[in-house]
Amino acid sequence: MQTVSNTSKRQILSNIAEAKKGRKGFDYPSPDWDKNIYKEIEEPLEECFAKELTAVNGNCILCDSEKEAFENVKKILSEKNVTKFFCRTEKIAQQLEKYDISFSNQEQDFSAMEAGITYCEALIARTGSVLVSSAHEAGRQMNIYPPIHIVLARKSQLVPYISDGLALIKSKYGNNLPSTITNITGPSRTADIEKTLVLGAHGPKDIWVLIYP
Repeated sequence: MQTVSNTSKRQILSNIAEAKKGRKGFDYPSPDWDKNIYKEIEEPLEECFAKELTAVNGNCILCDSEKEAFENVKKILSEKNVTKFFCRTEKIAQQLEKYDISFSNQEQDFSAMEAGITYCEALIARTGSVLVSSAHEAGRQMNIYPPIHIVLARKSQLVPYISDGLALIKSKYGNNLPSTITNITGPSRTADIEKTLVLGAHGPKDIWVLIYP
């Protein structure tokens, strides 16, 4: 095994020290913290959201009324041949009953569900993202467990950027923030194996956002 003599080591260290003396520092520009990192939104927020969600393999339906929204829920369940539909939110359950849509809210049926339905905190137009939190009755599980995730949202919940969505949550909950705040952008996905995109790897493989007044 070859070894480096003490004299050689000192020479190497001396060369490094000399090189460092002549090195100039980097002149980094000062960031503009107030500048928006996203391009401006020119179209209506609901159209921007629908376009961006569709671009990441999600689905968005713009509805003119609550009735139309639940008619679309019924249509989605029929087209996807869903027979085990789960709802954990009392107000949504009342709406489902009103529009004669079969569902279960019994916990023993949770693991067998084929689709689930929830509300959300906000919709982020620029990225097509759904902002959810653990503060809702649906809890954390309903955002990741259903193979098909149906989200009901009001048009008033549309905001331009993620910062606006977080501000909305801060305004709603104050200092008592939910333990979990999650930003969902399209179906769950991964490309870890051979760089092949797989949907539904860590959560729903199909997401539907229904927006109504």
